[in-house]
Amino acid sequence: MEKVLITGGSGYLGSVLTEYLLDKGYHVTVLDNLLYKQVSLLHLFKKENFKFIHGDVRDEKLLKELVETHNVIIPLAAIVGMPACKNNPQLATEINYDQIANIVGILRKDQKLILPNTNSQYGSSESIITEESPFKPLSIYARTKCDAERLLLKSKNGIALRLATVFGVSSRMRMDLLVNDFVYKSLNDGYLVLFESHFKRNYIHVQDVAMTFEFMIKNYEKCNGNAYNVGLSNANLSKLELSNKIKSHIPNLVIKEDNFKEDLDKRNYIVSNEKLESLGWHPNLDLDYGIQQLISSYKILGNYINKNFTNL
Repeated sequence: MEKVLITGGSGYLGSVLTEYLLDKGYHVTVLDNLLYKQVSLLHLFKKENFKFIHGDVRDEKLLKELVETHNVIIPLAAIVGMPACKNNPQLATEINYDQIANIVGILRKDQKLILPNTNSQYGSSESIITEESPFKPLSIYARTKCDAERLLLKSKNGIALRLATVFGVSSRMRMDLLVNDFVYKSLNDGYLVLFESHFKRNYIHVQDVAMTFEFMIKNYEKCNGNAYNVGLSNANLSKLELSNKIKSHIPNLVIKEDNFKEDLDKRNYIVSNEKLESLGWHPNLDLDYGIQQLISSYKILGNYINKNFTNL
């Protein structure tokens, strides 16, 4: 079975992906500096094919040693989201772009590189978004991820996954993601205030994202050199539509639209996932499942905000 290196493997997505690949029989090494002091992988040390290295992707010597000894490289380590990147643009560039440049420079032709990107790079568009649509990054986060993807695709050895807004439960929980945040506020505040409620975006469950990475490992030769949108085609929803979906699970929820304020995140688009679906890929978990899962899981977290559950 192939040996997989995941940088940032103890993060929100990485914690789910690491366990998923281990359960599928892969040998997985995680490189992570535990920036948020997360302990999300503790339960995986019982698995013989799991290895954890506490280190930083900016350590070029360490990164080189690890890349050279693995078949599949999945660089999840990133400063994620507009606020975090705005707080430290230099760090965002070093992690989000320089890390990828270093990996691309090391990678052999017999190795596989699968890069997560964000479809926030599309910015705002009235046209349906496909992989051929132009980038319109609205933040440092989106710009660094776009630059990294361009570099990867230019190398002609790598796959880019342009992920929709991810939701769902992870052992390294993030409550600052839109669906996760809306469900939490709906449960604990009983109301949602929506700015620019008509803005649309696409969504995908974190477990389906993990499944997609393995799909790309198995179909690498066919997909190499390409970028793919990854989302639920039946979940191109406005914030108001998402809120009403949550209200169907939490009937007492009060939804108020505020037309006097603007949303800092200006993303507004409808995304096509047809290119990926044409390969036989299909998601397993819908938005209703994710909302119900979050409602159940928040009973554990209680009615408080813990910094460990955000990237802010």
